[in-house]
Amino acid sequence: MSQYEIIRVFDAPRERVFRAWTDAARFARWFGLPDMSTEAVLDVRPGGAWRATLRDDDGFEVLLDGVYREVAEPGRLVFTTGDPDDPGDGPASLVTVELAESDGGTVMRFHQHGVNTGGGSGWAGFLDRLAEALVR
Repeated sequence: MSQYEIIRVFDAPRERVFRAWTDAARFARWFGLPDMSTEAVLDVRPGGAWRATLRDDDGFEVLLDGVYREVAEPGRLVFTTGDPDDPGDGPASLVTVELAESDGGTVMRFHQHGVNTGGGSGWAGFLDRLAEALVR
């Protein structure tokens, strides 16, 4: 099992950052890779599922999904990634996102624990795109 933490500061109010994580249209703008489009379905409530389908121009698809465990607007989200029932994927990892106000902006603490974490490299790129989306 591995874990890591990423701390980012966004030049946007906490409520707007929270919406970027919980509104499907906003989430789809930043979650994923630059050369892929993202379709997101988010049932943001404890026990609700989230799913993101990433597609490239050649039709290649990647599906990422999980279940929300905690939703405390506008300061905290806890959700799984991966499918704990799929033996090919292994047990899910757990992501915790905490948002705190700071001088008109937001400090985000992102923590992931479990398998298939990738050392945070994928999430770091996603969060770069989130920062760009919040400026627009």
